Amino acid sequence: MATLTLSHLLPHRLRRNHLPADHRRNRCRCCLSSTTNESSTAVVWFKQDLRVDDHPGLIAASKHGAVIPLYVLDRRILSRYTTETLELAIIALEELRSSLKKQGSDLMLRYGNAENVIEDLVKEVRAPFVFVEEEVEHHLCEVVEAVKKKMDGVSFPGETPRVVVWRTSFYETQSLSDLPHSWEEFKKLTLPVTMPVPAVRLSSPESELQWGSVPTLDDLKDYMKESLCEKENSWREMARVSAERILMERNLEPNVDETVGKKVNNSAFITRNRDTVGGGTEAVLNALAGYLRYLEGTSRDDWQEVHARLRDAETRPGASFFKLFGPALCLGIVSRRRVHYEAIEYEKERNAGFMSPFGYSASTVTAATDAVCSMEWYSLVALNKETTDDKRRSVRIWRWKGYLIQYTVAGNEGPAVLLVHGFGAFLEHYRDNVDSIVNSKNRVWTITVLGFGKSEKPNIIYTELLWSELLRDFMIEVVDEPAHCVGNSIGGYFVSLMAFLWPELVKSVILVNSAGNVIPGYSPLSVSKERRVPFGAQLGARLLILFLRFNVKKLLKDCYPVKPERADEFLITEMLRASQDPGVVMVLESIFGFDLSLPLNYLLKGFEERTLVIQGMKDPISDPRKKVALLKEFCPGMEIKKVNAGHCPHDEIPEEVNHIICEWIAKVDNDEQQQALKSLIPADLPQ
Repeated sequence: MATLTLSHLLPHRLRRNHLPADHRRNRCRCCLSSTTNESSTAVVWFKQDLRVDDHPGLIAASKHGAVIPLYVLDRRILSRYTTETLELAIIALEELRSSLKKQGSDLMLRYGNAENVIEDLVKEVRAPFVFVEEEVEHHLCEVVEAVKKKMDGVSFPGETPRVVVWRTSFYETQSLSDLPHSWEEFKKLTLPVTMPVPAVRLSSPESELQWGSVPTLDDLKDYMKESLCEKENSWREMARVSAERILMERNLEPNVDETVGKKVNNSAFITRNRDTVGGGTEAVLNALAGYLRYLEGTSRDDWQEVHARLRDAETRPGASFFKLFGPALCLGIVSRRRVHYEAIEYEKERNAGFMSPFGYSASTVTAATDAVCSMEWYSLVALNKETTDDKRRSVRIWRWKGYLIQYTVAGNEGPAVLLVHGFGAFLEHYRDNVDSIVNSKNRVWTITVLGFGKSEKPNIIYTELLWSELLRDFMIEVVDEPAHCVGNSIGGYFVSLMAFLWPELVKSVILVNSAGNVIPGYSPLSVSKERRVPFGAQLGARLLILFLRFNVKKLLKDCYPVKPERADEFLITEMLRASQDPGVVMVLESIFGFDLSLPLNYLLKGFEERTLVIQGMKDPISDPRKKVALLKEFCPGMEIKKVNAGHCPHDEIPEEVNHIICEWIAKVDNDEQQQALKSLIPADLPQ
């Protein structure tokens, strides 16, 4: 396999070696000249790069005698798309085909597993090169690896097909492994943003080929369902219903207004929900032009619609950009650096070519540039992901609603266990729990939830319901079976919410010094769905960041009163690093808007027999004795284990907590098996 960079397209002062030869397995740096053969055919495999503008893969492939752009309708890839994303993808494929035809080519669409489809096509046209964009998502990396393995078994006289991996470099970096670990240090490098490149002319093969047709949404849905079992269909339907909708149906929330308004001519909002920008590159860039010019006003109907959607989506300053353009960016209809370029060009246009050192003159320019720079940073972090610790558990990446989430998985047999960290923590907080739980014959997933650690921190309003939906989708898409869910602190509340809203996903709940109250005689009240940033929250969040940076060591050690040495340099350093990430202010703002009004005794009613509470009795954050007393009185079915520890017993006294957790999992699973056996015995037989 080769890695492609376009150094010849960059200014001379920016030309550097992009990736070290040993950065990834089977990787070598390949300049364009070494992959050029004017008599050969190149295949360009499209996945989430549905454009001809600013497409390094197409530029490299254009040096070959013929180019076959290919899109594989692979269920493993499409299964991660929501219905709206599928709809956007179909429209984007139609526009991509149209754009390719203007460049002298076409788009081939074939169904099946990518490795089989590409192998057959490579053999059919004798293509020695397959160009593919580099990926960070684990499931896509697995598909790319499968293609590479297939290519290893294909050969032509005098040549073996190669997979050439490319990426659209946003910054010109010397190497990913040399990048600073913190955003603040990275910004000090002041790396210039690379320029987008225009579309190129392509040559089609002379032989007759079956190019295929773009499916309709209904056809694609039917195709996707063919391989799904009843449980998978049921779970996917579950994922389509928001937490707010479920609460509304349980009379906890008012009706939600889902009107979408009147459609206008040349609208960029072309899906059924009409709340995100879609279409081809040209349509998205037109909508972006309208978005950037919000302050100017317009008489154009299509831009007026963009402005109206902007106002609806601006739940906090700048949040509208990703809400409107995020899906198009994730499908690669436009590149991040194209968005940055257009925003900067507009800023220059506003200021007669002048760029102020004091910031941008339009809030929309700030929103667009901040969003794509933040996306690029987390993409670089994901590409440069390291092992979590000395036990060599590799970090994987999962994309949720367009955001990059880090997780790990360990173990090959036994029940599934999900470990969820608390506020300000990350998956490594379970550093000394995973192996012990795995050794008791369990499979363990850890996750760094959105907004924490090295997972992405987008410009959104964070709520407890958002995090519970993230856990739901992680269970459905990644774990793929019910699990014993362990949660520390606020993570315990998220797990309790998931058990309340989607009990089919949870085998048991294990609360480790969980957030949440116990309220006797609780009666649910209607709660407004609308969440906005409370007045003064941004100032409060910034002051909180400063306070935490100066006091994190003391605060962390206070949470470990029995073994303060466990609050070590690793935890302190990573918390400080994460506090400098782009978007961290938005996460901390959530502290001022949390709604934990649904108490634990209400959320876990009916789930008590499958709930274990591990309570550190020296917790400095809450009153553990009062909480234990209330749980015993109003949740008598719960099993409660009191331990001599602070707020994080799982990390302060891991050996003791691991034993309690493993014992509980074995008990619950044994009880479940006994119940299953009893259900098989006819009622008229003695038991």
